Amino acid sequence: MAKIYVDGEQYNVDESNNLLHACLSAGIDIPYFCWHPILGSVGACRQCAVKKYDKSDSDEGKIIISCMTPALDGTIISINDAESVSFRKSIIELLMTNHPHDCPVCEEGGNCHLQDMTVITGHSLRRYNFTKRTHKNQYLGPFISHEMNRCIGCYRCIRYYKDYADGTDLGVYGANNNIYFGRLQDGILENEHSGNLVEICPTGVFTDKTYSEHYHRKWDMQYAPSICNYCSIGCNISVGERYGEICRIENRYHGEINHYLICDLGRFGYGYSNLPNRPVESFSRLHDKVSVLNDSQAILKAIELLKDANKILGIGSNRASIESNFALKKIVGDENFSTGFLSDEQDCIELIINILKNGGIYTPTLCEIETYDVILILGEDLTQVAPRMALSVRQAVKSKSFEMSKLKNIPKWHSQGLLNASQNMRYDLFITNIDETALDNISTWSYTASVDDQVSLACAIAYDINKDSPIPINFNEKFLYQKSIIVQALLSSKKSLIISGSHSRSTSLIQASFNIALALKKINQHVGLSLITSGSNSIGIGLIKGIDLNTALNQINKKKYDAIIVMENDLYRSLLQVQVDSIFNSIDKIIIIDYKYNNTVSNGKLLLSAANFFESSGTIINYEGRVQRFFKVYDPKFYNENIGKLDSWRWLYAISTGIKMDSTIWNNIDDIINDIISDISDLKDIKKFLPDVDFRIFGQKIARSPHRASGRTALRSDISVHEPKQPQDIDSMFSFSMEGSQQAYKFSSYIPFAWSPGWNSPQAWNKFQKKINSNLLCGDSGICIFKNNNKGKINFFNFFPDVRKFENYYRIVPYYFLFGTEEITHDVPVIKKKIPILCGVISSLDAKMNFIKSDSYIEFLCLGEIFHIKLRISNKLSSGQIGLPLGTLGMPFILSGKKIKKIREICK
Repeated sequence: MAKIYVDGEQYNVDESNNLLHACLSAGIDIPYFCWHPILGSVGACRQCAVKKYDKSDSDEGKIIISCMTPALDGTIISINDAESVSFRKSIIELLMTNHPHDCPVCEEGGNCHLQDMTVITGHSLRRYNFTKRTHKNQYLGPFISHEMNRCIGCYRCIRYYKDYADGTDLGVYGANNNIYFGRLQDGILENEHSGNLVEICPTGVFTDKTYSEHYHRKWDMQYAPSICNYCSIGCNISVGERYGEICRIENRYHGEINHYLICDLGRFGYGYSNLPNRPVESFSRLHDKVSVLNDSQAILKAIELLKDANKILGIGSNRASIESNFALKKIVGDENFSTGFLSDEQDCIELIINILKNGGIYTPTLCEIETYDVILILGEDLTQVAPRMALSVRQAVKSKSFEMSKLKNIPKWHSQGLLNASQNMRYDLFITNIDETALDNISTWSYTASVDDQVSLACAIAYDINKDSPIPINFNEKFLYQKSIIVQALLSSKKSLIISGSHSRSTSLIQASFNIALALKKINQHVGLSLITSGSNSIGIGLIKGIDLNTALNQINKKKYDAIIVMENDLYRSLLQVQVDSIFNSIDKIIIIDYKYNNTVSNGKLLLSAANFFESSGTIINYEGRVQRFFKVYDPKFYNENIGKLDSWRWLYAISTGIKMDSTIWNNIDDIINDIISDISDLKDIKKFLPDVDFRIFGQKIARSPHRASGRTALRSDISVHEPKQPQDIDSMFSFSMEGSQQAYKFSSYIPFAWSPGWNSPQAWNKFQKKINSNLLCGDSGICIFKNNNKGKINFFNFFPDVRKFENYYRIVPYYFLFGTEEITHDVPVIKKKIPILCGVISSLDAKMNFIKSDSYIEFLCLGEIFHIKLRISNKLSSGQIGLPLGTLGMPFILSGKKIKKIREICK
C-alpha cells in the first residue's frame, strides 16, 4: 500500500495502480474518457489532469495526467487546484468542438459518460461558432448504430474491439483532427462481443440499435437484476422495461463472472419476450378448435385432465428455474419426473456434477481464467457455446505481457507500453475439436479430429504426466511431437487450465479431461478444470435428478403413462418428429407450460402460458456450481389483467392443490425454496446467501426505477385515466416503480441499474465496488456450492475410448452456432439477421469420394427417417463424420452419434 495526499487529505491506495485508478477507488471523482478499468491507460484525452507537487516545494506544482502517473508512496496532488480545474474545463471544450451537442435526440441521453464529465468539469457554455467537421456514418449491422460526429477521439472503441476482443474489422483511420473509427466499408461487425462498444464508448457514437426501436430515457424505465439464460456461464445482466416491453439489456457488473462485458447474444437476444406470436394467454384445443382460457379456467381445465390420471409424466427443462422443475417433480413424483435430457447428455451432466462434488479439482471463475498461463480446450468450440469464457481465454493468452512488464518495469495499467514491450507474445493455448474454431487464430496448436481421437490424445497426455492414469489406446503416433509440447507446457506452467464440457455429448472426453487435471494435481501443479454445459440451468436440474428422455419415451410406448406435463421444453428439438407425434396421438391428457411458441406448443391439448425469465423470479446454477437469482422486471398483469402469464411453478402449485389436496403451502418463492433446501442436500445452505423476500433497507424495498422516473400516470392512460395501485411483488425484495430505497448497492449485491449521484452512465459501476475493478461493496451475488470440496474422492477414470473406424458409415456430430442453434432466440427478427446459413458439414475427402460439391443438397436415412440438408465442405473435419446443426431444421439431438450408411446428392 502507498500513502498519497489529495487536496490535503491522506489516502491509503494500491501502489500498483495509477493515480486516476487510485483516486476513483478512494471515492474521489476525477473526470476521464480514454481510461477504462479493463483497457488501462494511454493518456489520449488528457481529461484527468491534476496538479502534482514535489515534497520540497508544496507551493508550486505541475499539471500531470493522472491515468499515466503511478500512485507512488508520498505523492501529493490537488484535484481542486484552480489551474487543474481550468485545464480540464478547457480540454473538454476542445474535445467537443466538433460534437453536435444533440443530447435531446441522442439515445445515450441520460446514460452518457460525456454528459457526466461535462457536468463535473463545469463546462456549460458552448463558445465554438464555426462550421463543424462532419463524417459519414456506416452501417455496422443489425445491433449497433454509428454516429461518428459525436466522437471525441478517446480511442476506447478500437482499443477494446481490436486489442481486447481481437476483432479485425474495426479500425482507426485518418490523422490529427480528422480521425475516423469504423470499417473499411459498410458491413456487419463480425466479433461476437461487438455490442460492448455501446457501453465502452463514453459518448453516443455506438448505440444499441435494438433499443432505438422502442426507445425510452433511462430514468423512465423499470429494471431488475437478472441472469442471462442462453448458455451455462451465468452472466449478470440488468433488464430495462417500459409499457410491458423489454427495451434494453445492459451488463450488470459481477466481479467474478462477466465483469464489464457480455456477449452479443446476451445483450440483443431479449426480443423473444416481445414477439407478437408468443403465447400470452392460456388455451385448450379440441378437434382443431381453440378456446382461450383465463387463469381460473385454465387451472380447472388442467385439474380436470389430471385428476383421474393413474400416472403423470413430467418433462422438465434446463431453461426453467430450479423452483419450476422442483414443483413439476413434486406433482408427478420422483420416479415420474424426466429432466428433459437425452440419455447421452444426461450422462454427461451427471458426470460433471460428480466431478464438481467429488473431484477435488478447482473450478475457476471467468475472471480467474484470465490468470492461467497454459490452457487446454478439449472438444468445445467456446466462441459458439460459451462466448464470454472464450473472451476470458483470449485475455489469459495475452496476459504474458504482464510477465514482460515485470522484466521491463512497465506498470500493468500502461497498455501501450505493454503492447510494445510484449510484441504480441502469448501464453500457450491448445485446442482439440471436430472442426476449426474461432480461437484457433491465437492457439499454439489446434487439433481437428473425431471425438474418439481427441479422447485418445487426452489419454496420452494424462498418461505422460502420471503413469497411474489409463494407458492410451489407438493414439496416433503422428502427433507425438505435438503431444510432447502440450505435456511440457502443462508441466512447466505456473497455473494450467483444462476446459471441456457436454456439447460433444461424450462422457469419455469429460473423463479424459478430468484425468489430465488430476494427473497434474497429483504432482502438485496448480490446475483448474472448467466443464461447461448446454443450458443455463443444466447443473440445477441435474441436482434435482430424474429419468432421461429416452427412458421416458420407452415408458410412454409401454403405456405406462396416461397424462404428460411438458414444461418449457420443445420435444421436437430432441426427438424425431414421428416420435413426438406418436406421443401426442397416443395420449389425450397433455399439458404444455411454456412462454415460447414452438412445435410442441402448437400440438398441445392444453397450454398454460408461462412467464419468461424477465417476467418471473427464480434460481439457476451455472457451470461452476454457482447458485444465482434472477428477478421479475415487471408484472404483465399491470398492463393487461387478462394476460395469463404465471411462473411455471405457480401453475403447477395451483394444479397440485386441486388434484392432491396437498397441505404444502407455497405463498411465495421463499416457501418453495425452503422445501427445495430440505429435499436437495447440495442446496441446504443457499438460503444463507440468497436474498429472501423480507429483505429491507431501513424498512424499504429496493426501487426498480430511478428516482427521476416521470410520466408514470401515463403508463395505463389508454386503459384508464385513473392511476391504479402499483403491483406488489411478493417474491422479491424489490418494489415496482421508483418508490423504495435508491441505495441498494450499499446494502445488497442485487443492484437493478447503474446509477450514482453524478454518474448516470455504465461508468457508475465504479461507485459500487470496494475498489475499482474488484468485487461489489456487498460482495458479488450468488454462492458456489461446490467450491469447498477440495478433497478429491475420485481417482483416475478407467475407460476405453471407442476405436471403431469410419469405413462403412458416417457418424453424426453436432455443430453449434452462437446465433441460430440456441433455442430461445433463434426466431427473434434481429437475431435472424446474424444467423449463418445452417447446413451440414462433410470432409473434403468424403465429398470427393461421393462426388459432392459445396452448397449441394443431400439426402440421408437415419433412425428410419429421411432427412434433407444443404451441405458445405470442410478441409478440417475428419473423414467418416457429418456435422449437423442439431436442434434446428428438423434435425433433433437424438441424431447425435448415430450412423449414416449412405448420403446422396439431390436436386433442390
